[in-house]
Amino acid sequence: RMPSIFSYQSAEVDWCEGNFERSAVIAEYYNWDKTSFSFLLLTPLSFLVLEGAGKHSTTVPTFLSLLLAGIFSTYFHMTLSYVGQLLDELSILWTLAVAYSFWYPQVYFPKFIKTRRHFYWLTGITTVISTLMSFVKPTLNAYALNCIAFHLLYLTWRELKKCNDKRVHRMAAVMVMWWVLAITSWISDRWLCWLWQAINFPYFHSFWHVLIALSLLYCCPLVIYFDVNYEMPSFKPKLEYWPSDSWPVVVPYVTLEEPHKQC
Repeated sequence: RMPSIFSYQSAEVDWCEGNFERSAVIAEYYNWDKTSFSFLLLTPLSFLVLEGAGKHSTTVPTFLSLLLAGIFSTYFHMTLSYVGQLLDELSILWTLAVAYSFWYPQVYFPKFIKTRRHFYWLTGITTVISTLMSFVKPTLNAYALNCIAFHLLYLTWRELKKCNDKRVHRMAAVMVMWWVLAITSWISDRWLCWLWQAINFPYFHSFWHVLIALSLLYCCPLVIYFDVNYEMPSFKPKLEYWPSDSWPVVVPYVTLEEPHKQC
């Protein structure tokens, strides 16, 4: 008899952390706990970052997609169910689709795409196809989603070549640093689980959740900064830090200043 797709531990993926060691109802306690923490950290701060640039038309859908991604990831690590796995992975795919739809620079559109509305259709069709393909081999979904980061890093590099603002370059460097630490933790948990279990420290996937959240806190303002340059040319975007530049841990955001000058 096939197990229910909603049943605990029916997922095709099981991370390195032992199951039900800290709780009788939470499969991966530390992964679940760090997912919840990252979600509580990232979502409201990202909303403030989005609001700060005055991009109200993109704030709500982006905020909602981040909200869903956090909820579904928390549910997955609590249950390790097949449905939880798919919702976790698909919510990330849908969040990326929303981000690409609103923020992908028009100068990088394929030649056959003439308007943002046409690009919405392209993104939507691609997302539907990718969603259906996610059911074919769910164990490969996470690897495919992580590969998208290389395209985002390539776009960031292209934009940095046009920009002389040292503040922007510094923020990009910090974003990449957190991402490298995050993906290293993810790969370590996936491929070196035998080692971490041998030394009784199988918690690198929980580190991934916190580190990728920190990377996204820097990624969001960078994307908005570049977007403002393209979509709101009458304004000059400026990167700021809350609560202060001098603090060791800060929340970056974008403000709009006087008429735009070349970056």
